Amino acid sequence: MQSKLRSRLLLITSAAVAILFSVAQPLPGQRQKLAKDPTGTPDILHTPTGTVETGTLNNAAYRIDVPANWNHSLVVFYHGYSETPYVYHPPHPLSGQNRPMFDRGYAVIQSGYSTTGWALDQAITETENLRRYFIRKYGQPRETFVAGGSMGGLLTDITLERNPKPYIGGLDLCGAVGPTYESFTRRFADRAAFDSYFPGLLPPLVPPPSSGYPAPSPENEASKRKIADALKDHPAAASAMRNLMSLHSDADVAHMIGYYTFVIADYQHKAGGNPFDNRNYLYTGTNPTSTADDNKLNDTVHRYAADPAARRYLIDHYTPNGRLTKPMLALHTTYDPFIPGTTLALYGHIVEQAGFGDHYVQQYVHRDGHCAISPEEVGIAFDELVTWVHTGKAPTPGLLH
Repeated sequence: MQSKLRSRLLLITSAAVAILFSVAQPLPGQRQKLAKDPTGTPDILHTPTGTVETGTLNNAAYRIDVPANWNHSLVVFYHGYSETPYVYHPPHPLSGQNRPMFDRGYAVIQSGYSTTGWALDQAITETENLRRYFIRKYGQPRETFVAGGSMGGLLTDITLERNPKPYIGGLDLCGAVGPTYESFTRRFADRAAFDSYFPGLLPPLVPPPSSGYPAPSPENEASKRKIADALKDHPAAASAMRNLMSLHSDADVAHMIGYYTFVIADYQHKAGGNPFDNRNYLYTGTNPTSTADDNKLNDTVHRYAADPAARRYLIDHYTPNGRLTKPMLALHTTYDPFIPGTTLALYGHIVEQAGFGDHYVQQYVHRDGHCAISPEEVGIAFDELVTWVHTGKAPTPGLLH
C-alpha cells in the first residue's frame, strides 16, 4: 500500500499546484447563452404517483418528475458519464439513484446533456437552465438540493463550489471528485503500461496531430474480448496489470482498459490535443514481493508529453477549489474499479485546505462495484443530508448505517 501511495506523489503535488491557478477560472461553457424554453411541446404523463414531463431543451433531453405528494422542494440530479446520448422514457421509473428522493416527496429534474462523454460544460449550463425553467413553470421550490452519481458526483461538487446560492446541500454518489488531472492521468498511465506489456494490441494511445483527434466510437464487445484474450494468454503480464491497477480480476482489467481507451480519446477530442503526460509518473506495485518488475516497466514504458493548450483544458475541467459553503455528503463503495476509494482523500484535503472541512463528510458501504449503492442506502444518505442542513448535525463519517 505504501508503494502505491508513493507512486502517486508527483501527481498529487502537481494537482495541488494546479488548484492555485484554477480557482478563479469559470468553466468555458458557463458563458453560453441558452434558450429559456423547450423545443416544441413537452410530453406530459400523469400517473398515480405523480407527473412526468419530458422534452428537449437546448438540444438536450430532459426529465422532470413531480410527485403527487410534492413537498414543494426540489432535487437537481446529474447523471454520470455516458458514451451514448441520454434518452428519457416517461413510462420508465426513475433510477435507484434518484427514486428515493422522489419517494420522499421531492421533485426531481435531470438533463441528458447535449454532448456525450466528459460533458462538464454542457451539464452545468444546461442543468442550470433546466432548473430555471422548472421554477418558471412549477414555482420556486421551498428548498433545493443537488445530487449526482459518478461524473454527476463531480458535477455536484462543481455546482456547490461555483453556484452554491440556489442550493442548501448536496449528495455525491460514487463521484469522481478531486482533480480530474489526477484521475485521468492515472488512467492514461495505466493504459501506457498495458501497451508496454501488450504492444500493438490497441490503437495508438496518442494519435498524430494530423488525425484531428476524432471523437471515439463507443466500446464494443470485440475489443473487450481481444483484451481479455491477451490477458489470458500472458498471465504474468496480467498479474502485473492487476497489481498496478489494484483490481481483483482479469475481467476488471479488461473492462477498465477498454473504458480508459474510450475516455482518453474522448478527452483528447474535447481538448483538441493530448492533455496527458506520464513523463514524471513513477510506476510501482506491479509485484508486491519485488521491485525488479517495477524497474523494468519504468525503463520500457513509453513516455508521452502533453500539449500545453490541451493540458490547460484538462486542468480547467476540473480542478476543485474546495470552497464548499454548503454541506456535501459523499457515499462510495469500498471497491470501485472506476473511481478507487484511495483517490477520494485528496478532495477531502483540498476542502480542508480551503477552510470548509466541516461541510464535507465521506461515507462508504460494504460492496464491490462502481455505484453499487442500493436505493435504500441512497435514501438513508439523503435523509442524513436533510437532517444535516436542517439541524446542523453532520452525519458520522465512515460506514453508512
